[in-house]
Amino acid sequence: MKNTRFSLQLHHIMLVIAFIFTSNQIQASPLIDLLKALVGQPVFKQSDLYTTQDDIIIPTYDDIQLHANIFVPTSGLTYYPTVIFINSWGLDEYEYLTEAANFAEQGYIVLSYSTRGFGDSQGKIATAGEQDLQDVSAVIDFLIANYPIDEDKIGLAGVSYGSGISLLSAAHESRVSAVAAMSTWGSLTGSLYGQQTPRLIWGALLTGLGYLTGDPSDEIAQNYIGLLKQENINEITQWADLRSPLHYINELNQSGTPIYLSNNFGDNLFQPNSVLTLYEALTTPKLLDLNQGTHAVGEVLGMGNSQHHVWKNVHAWFDHWLKGEQNGIINKKPVEMEVKFGQYEQFDSWPTANISQTTLYLHEKEFDGDGDMKSTPYAPWWPKTDTVYSGLDTFATTGIPLLSYITEDYLSLPILSSMSLISSINAIRWESDWLNETLELRGINKILLNVTPSSDKALLVAYLYDVNWAGIGTLITHAPYTILNATPNEEMVIDIDLVATAYDVPKGHYLALVIDTADILYSPPTTSLYNFKINYAEGINNTLTLSHK
Repeated sequence: MKNTRFSLQLHHIMLVIAFIFTSNQIQASPLIDLLKALVGQPVFKQSDLYTTQDDIIIPTYDDIQLHANIFVPTSGLTYYPTVIFINSWGLDEYEYLTEAANFAEQGYIVLSYSTRGFGDSQGKIATAGEQDLQDVSAVIDFLIANYPIDEDKIGLAGVSYGSGISLLSAAHESRVSAVAAMSTWGSLTGSLYGQQTPRLIWGALLTGLGYLTGDPSDEIAQNYIGLLKQENINEITQWADLRSPLHYINELNQSGTPIYLSNNFGDNLFQPNSVLTLYEALTTPKLLDLNQGTHAVGEVLGMGNSQHHVWKNVHAWFDHWLKGEQNGIINKKPVEMEVKFGQYEQFDSWPTANISQTTLYLHEKEFDGDGDMKSTPYAPWWPKTDTVYSGLDTFATTGIPLLSYITEDYLSLPILSSMSLISSINAIRWESDWLNETLELRGINKILLNVTPSSDKALLVAYLYDVNWAGIGTLITHAPYTILNATPNEEMVIDIDLVATAYDVPKGHYLALVIDTADILYSPPTTSLYNFKINYAEGINNTLTLSHK
């Protein structure tokens, strides 16, 4: 057995936490097999329907060795459709053993490999760069030369890191026939630095995992530190753009490769907005799932469960495009959204005519400490301002990183805040009227603010809440926005896109929009104290635009 790199890593923690909370919802055997694989004791399920081989060595164009394993059906066909699994960040070739066995039982050759720098594969981590794409081509060359694969029926699949490499390869490798990209991204730039805000917790976790579990190139830490310092941003974003499927949308569309996309509304690593943009831009056959939960947990824990929503669609996607089965996957509505604490809904397209926009206007803060959100513009007799001061975080929060979104998804424990406890000095809050009917939010809600920052740098974090009669708010969505290179004490207009959501606000509740200056998920642009003013005047509108059914 191989001597795999082992350390306590993010995915281990996620799996153990999820197992504690969901042991009655997850099939025990696949989970135990997965945990064994993660600690270097992979379990290959035995079957008369296929053979397995470990210790596969694949040479690359630059003479490094990629380590892999393979499942080969025993039915005696001349050629077989093939699925290539690509590992998640920090994991290796044994991540997908349970699903590889399932696909092999259904007549697929299945090869899983460790990308360069991870597992026992040689080389430095290339972070979905050109070397990784050339490695995919080397893997396909190896399969064609050594196994009875159908060269016209090759699928790529992966969760997280492996999903991005799969999508990028579809834009560059003509032999890819279909892709299943789970917990994926559309723009790596937007994921790492969306709205000019560095991702503090997720960036630290990814960078740390690279060093704990692999052999990272120097640029990984350099780029992360550069983002935190707001230095060399042009170079870093160019680097990230080259690793973004959206950057190659023309090549993807020209390839015509059928693409299945899956992402999660609570994914604060690859937030779903850029995946929606990618889906909209694709003209290839396509299917999109937006699920509840956080990054990769649902897809990883769902392996081996034939009724798991995402994996069920992955199997149907490949069965249609690689085996020609008429299973209805291309006839279903192509966009599915899981409503928080609810069921999946289907849409014919995205954007869709089924979604409307309603604008609420933000009114000046009153004596009770909050402002109103009304359907009519606010036009005071004379210009007015509300001021928010930095220096302290507030009880407006995205919760405990990783854990809150796991417990929210599996235990239906929402992220709560008491509106009365949110500081009126270090935050500002606007509240809507009580709702006369259920408000079905779907998609990306947007904020427009007229602000005057006291500094050239400032962080604004916006939170949208569903508030009940007791003043307890359930977090619906949020977003950060970093002001850079502003002229101090000069008015400016900013647009904030909140993270996409699917959420039903019940009748009899109301909406609250909160903005403060700190959240543990995001890196502040300065440690100096500052404030910003919200400006109100006739002809100047501050708004929240809701996207809803």
